[in-house]
Amino acid sequence: MILTNARVATMATGYGLISHGAIMVQEGRIVWVGAEADLPDASGPRHDMGGRLITPALIDCHSHVVFAGSRAAEFEMRLNGASYADVARAGGGIMATVTATRVASEDDLLAQALARVDQMLAQGVATLEIKSGYGLDVDTELRILRVARRIGHLRAVTVRTTFLGAHAVPPGLTADTYIDQQVLPALHAAHAEGLVDAVDGFCETIAFSPAQIERVFTAARALGLPVKLHAEQLSNLHGAALAARHSALSADHLEYLDEAGAAAMAEAGSVAVILPGAFYTLRETQLPPIDLLRSHGVPMAVATDCNPGTAPMTSLPLAMNMACTLFRLTPLEALQGTTLHAARALGLADRGHHYPRPARRSGGVGRRASRRTFLSHRRHPAVCPHGRRPS
Repeated sequence: MILTNARVATMATGYGLISHGAIMVQEGRIVWVGAEADLPDASGPRHDMGGRLITPALIDCHSHVVFAGSRAAEFEMRLNGASYADVARAGGGIMATVTATRVASEDDLLAQALARVDQMLAQGVATLEIKSGYGLDVDTELRILRVARRIGHLRAVTVRTTFLGAHAVPPGLTADTYIDQQVLPALHAAHAEGLVDAVDGFCETIAFSPAQIERVFTAARALGLPVKLHAEQLSNLHGAALAARHSALSADHLEYLDEAGAAAMAEAGSVAVILPGAFYTLRETQLPPIDLLRSHGVPMAVATDCNPGTAPMTSLPLAMNMACTLFRLTPLEALQGTTLHAARALGLADRGHHYPRPARRSGGVGRRASRRTFLSHRRHPAVCPHGRRPS
């Protein structure tokens, strides 16, 4: 099919806007993007877009959508003054979700997760990162990752899975014992089963120290897996610099990031993933250092951080809005953060942008696009039909 009379944001340079643009699609794949005046000769149904803006489909590069249970009571606790650490010590937080997730079947987890994912897809998401981390034992961590893989087969979305075994320390174990007995065995089992695309950890005073995260990252890199890190959310343990030393795809949250961490990220090419939903829900006051990231040229992504306790949201457009209103990102930075830079945070070079090429009038459709790019346009479901996996 051919989409005409559109404004097309290619994200090639800034918005990369083509004011009178057209897009050609064959077999679910974009094969040409450019000015309508340069449209190659081709047959197929044409759809007048009425001047609407078409962007690359959105990418949510940080989510925890596979879990069971509810943590709604924590909302009232926080409103009454409880901190993140207070909630965790009272038996809430991550461990409350772990308890519910461990007793849920794979089918139950899938059904609950699909309801959340469908909300994401309805708002333009076509690529989604899903983390484990609510099992904290080998069997449940693998079950979460299997569910994440199934979501990618059941819905029109590309799923990237991230192993987050180092998310919290279960009661009765030291962090190092837990890493030895559960995290590393689960990581190797997930890798052997083809369930993991990247490895994450939570580097924080209530979770794991930099030295402990280093052990997990060393094991991940030995398996050829890229890493990323929850870093500097509640304090500065210099996790971002640790992540950068391991050439991390991203460091995420970063409210307490310092200049040395930003410089290390810039040098390593790591993406800063900004998560305003958690900042809002936790009623934090320490803003991430956006100007510092800008000054060092660190690319910024934006994601929902969808999870049951600290970011119970599925709307990536809302996260973009929050990033602008709470953190003063520009609209361009917010869109880059959910397309171009979000793709980079997942190690994906084939989406989030499209660099237009000169058209060839001979040979039908012209030169085939080298990068797979999905469209975000909710009024035109034929672009990415629900239930059909984009090729």
